[in-house]
Amino acid sequence: MTDPHVHFRDWNQSAKETVLHGMETGAKAGFNVFFDMPNTNPPVTSNENAIQRIHLGEHAEREFRERGVEVHYHLYLGITPDPNQIEEMVRTYDELFPRVCALKMFASQSTGDMGIIGKEVQQGIYSRLAELDYRGVLAVHCEKEELFARTASRHSDVRPSISEEQSVRDQIDCAGKAGFKGTLHIAHISTAGALEAVKAAKARGMRITCGATPHHILLNIDAESDIVKMNPPLRPESDRLAIWNGLFDGSIDWIESDHAPHTLQDKQNGASGIPGFEGMLLTIKALREAGMDEARLNALLCTNALEAFGINDLSSTVPRITKRMITEAHKAYPISAWS
Repeated sequence: MTDPHVHFRDWNQSAKETVLHGMETGAKAGFNVFFDMPNTNPPVTSNENAIQRIHLGEHAEREFRERGVEVHYHLYLGITPDPNQIEEMVRTYDELFPRVCALKMFASQSTGDMGIIGKEVQQGIYSRLAELDYRGVLAVHCEKEELFARTASRHSDVRPSISEEQSVRDQIDCAGKAGFKGTLHIAHISTAGALEAVKAAKARGMRITCGATPHHILLNIDAESDIVKMNPPLRPESDRLAIWNGLFDGSIDWIESDHAPHTLQDKQNGASGIPGFEGMLLTIKALREAGMDEARLNALLCTNALEAFGINDLSSTVPRITKRMITEAHKAYPISAWS
């Protein structure tokens, strides 16, 4: 099975998890393909950091092969508003695809400090990607920070449903105006309004996909707590039902765990994010009990994502990171605790 959205830790966050441990945990749950997000510490926003991160993934793959287990590691590259940085990321994507699977933009602050705030700035991202003729996937964390209710006490009220819906509409509008040639992916969709916007864009012929997480599929706002806290937050039951139904009617393209482990102390201090692989198994169980057929489950958990990312043959040759590349990358950007 494929998990197209994980936040493995490692480097300066190895106390939370390492890439090897994350892949081992996922493999025990039946997943063997992982797409790792770039809001690491330090973030994957340069060619050097991408090479070092891929090195960790390749090391984990070798460990598993020695045990007779086949796993596959892929990596998102983080986008910033800097046009030169965007060009570097597109170039790195072109050089290292499919090991590098896509680009990622955070349309609000989440874990890490990678938020790109404001529709005008976001429009510049799409315009630059169009100029560079980028045709891969751009995954977006959609929450409009200008609509956050900073004084609210409950996490789900701070980041209300309308903030996601409006951010999704912003991304669709920006991509259209820029002539963006790639696929826009709406990550961890959680609201009925956002899903309707995606469905309308698909009906117009736009290349757009969306994924849903186990927590947004199975849980509603009543389950929210200091521990069960993530971005975007849990939603009212009406939103949860819309996401659930979208898995059956085909409007949601795949299930993604948004696996994001923290230490207990970090959670007690307000960190957002929860481990996700157990939730994926609970979701599979719930969908089977609700009558979903195996062909649809296979599409949601494997084929749809691989096809959208253009990774149709996992046995094909993947660019390998050489010792020279690693040495040069580490000289350019030394990262502590890398292996």
